[in-house]
Amino acid sequence: MIEKLFFRVKWLLLLAALPFAASAQEVEQPVEGTLELDLNKAIEIALAENPTMRIAEDDIELKKVADKAAWQNLLPQADLSASYSHNFKIQTIVMGGQSFKMGTENTSNAGVSISLPVFAPAVYRTMKMTKDDIKLAEEQARSSKLDLINQVTKAYYQLILAQDSYEVLQKSYKQAEDNFRITSAKFDQGSVSEYDKITAEVQMRNLLPNVVSAENAVRMAKLQLKVLMGVTANVDLKVMDKLENYQDEVFANLSMDEANDLSNNTSLKQLDLNEKLLQHQLRIQKASFLPTLAFTFNWSYTSMANDYRIFHYRWNPYVYGAFSLSVPIFHASNFTNLKTTRLNLQKLSENRLNTERQLNMQATTYRQNMHASTEQVVSNRQAIAQAQKARDISEKRYQVGSGTMLELNSSEVALTQAELTYCQSIYDFMTAKADLDKVLGKENNY
Repeated sequence: MIEKLFFRVKWLLLLAALPFAASAQEVEQPVEGTLELDLNKAIEIALAENPTMRIAEDDIELKKVADKAAWQNLLPQADLSASYSHNFKIQTIVMGGQSFKMGTENTSNAGVSISLPVFAPAVYRTMKMTKDDIKLAEEQARSSKLDLINQVTKAYYQLILAQDSYEVLQKSYKQAEDNFRITSAKFDQGSVSEYDKITAEVQMRNLLPNVVSAENAVRMAKLQLKVLMGVTANVDLKVMDKLENYQDEVFANLSMDEANDLSNNTSLKQLDLNEKLLQHQLRIQKASFLPTLAFTFNWSYTSMANDYRIFHYRWNPYVYGAFSLSVPIFHASNFTNLKTTRLNLQKLSENRLNTERQLNMQATTYRQNMHASTEQVVSNRQAIAQAQKARDISEKRYQVGSGTMLELNSSEVALTQAELTYCQSIYDFMTAKADLDKVLGKENNY
């Protein structure tokens, strides 16, 4: 039983850490220092050092730049232009039997053109859309933050579980060593049978692989946490925390009838913001049916000559200003775009309803898991007390010769199993609570 239980714990930790181990350095580096951690400090470092958060901040900055570019479309645009052309053969026209040369060999032109949008409905709608686009980027950054907090929190609990399991198995192995040493001495004196000595040795040797695997699980859990925190691989982590320190949180009142408040859920907020963006897009597409008005001003100088003495040319000014009105009459694609956007809005509404139902189911499942883990913790804590008592009794019986080594080994296995199960039940509660906090959108002031 103890091997099966520890096998479950070990592979839970190893499978969780496998993606992070693949991204770590292949060559083991010497440890440069030790970093003492608690949960709050681990999350604080991860939020400051993990590249995911910096990428999210860069996305927000990009959206702000796009917002700035949107209102800049209302600013006047000025262009400086210049041209020079040479006619290799001048056009000739014939009138009344006479021919005339039209133009000159060289034509030069230089000027400034300024254009200013006077009425541009699509630009106004785009400016409003970019404001909500920034909010969406900020919400996506909050989603990355919540996801990182959730991952770091569960990785921290995995590390504590690995350390507690390693400590339990170390204690069990030490006890098995003591039993073997005592039994071996008694066998040399002829007070116990060789069977008892062999049984004690087998028990000790069976526990050693579990101790080694537990030690490796601790290293893998530390590696996973370091990758999430964004710290170098050659820094050792020192966590003095224990799962039993969270007993009070486990035994806190947990109401199964409490309503799931999803108002801060980041997935639903992102869907709501995406709906706003589609509404803006719909208004922009409707604005494409409206006329646009622009003002253009041009100041240029033109010169025409038959020689190449540019600096002696005679330049003549040409200035004009004009209003241009564009009234769309028929653009088939506008109607198609409107229909596509309306269908996307309908699809998004149905997706939001389905997402809300799934999130409610997840939150309820996490609450049920927490409630079940609470009951398991209560039962396992009592089981540890009874197993410890049974182990003490069997040890006394063996010492006075009324008990057997098999009875002593069985009591020690039961105690180790109860302690491992107790740690596992607290771990299950805390990870379910972390997942529930993520679903409810709780940041816990980080």
